[in-house]
Amino acid sequence: MRESIDNVNHKSKSPEDDVLESIHAVMHQYRSQQFRVLRDGPHAVTHMESKVLGFFGRQPGATQSDLAQHSGRDKAQLARLIKGLRERGLLLAEADEVDRRNLRLTLSAEGQAVQRALQQQARRLGASAVAGFSEQERQTLLALLQRVRGNLGALE
Repeated sequence: MRESIDNVNHKSKSPEDDVLESIHAVMHQYRSQQFRVLRDGPHAVTHMESKVLGFFGRQPGATQSDLAQHSGRDKAQLARLIKGLRERGLLLAEADEVDRRNLRLTLSAEGQAVQRALQQQARRLGASAVAGFSEQERQTLLALLQRVRGNLGALE
């Protein structure tokens, strides 16, 4: 019997594809390891939920509209995320003094604890990711990634 070969998923790639696929793979590994800690904990937090918590951790008292403007995300998607985080006790809402229809959002004590855990895990993973790199190697890698980002930004 002859062995079948899957040529569809094994196309030869260009070196440019290899670079971007490698960046994607690194970020996938990072996110997977970062959220394993919280996924298995009492507050199974998704990537998007962590982004929302991070925003309100940095911008306490901001509104859902502020988050939508900052992130460029769909308002309905953000409303669902915020509602879920409020129901789980990770976000607190208070009516705006000027316009009672607007809610000012802040992290609850539990939300702050989740945010701290995410930040600690991010620092540990960051240190592990570049373990054994010299300062020069870290600077070179950072400069190269900034060039990639700049090249992609120039296309916008």
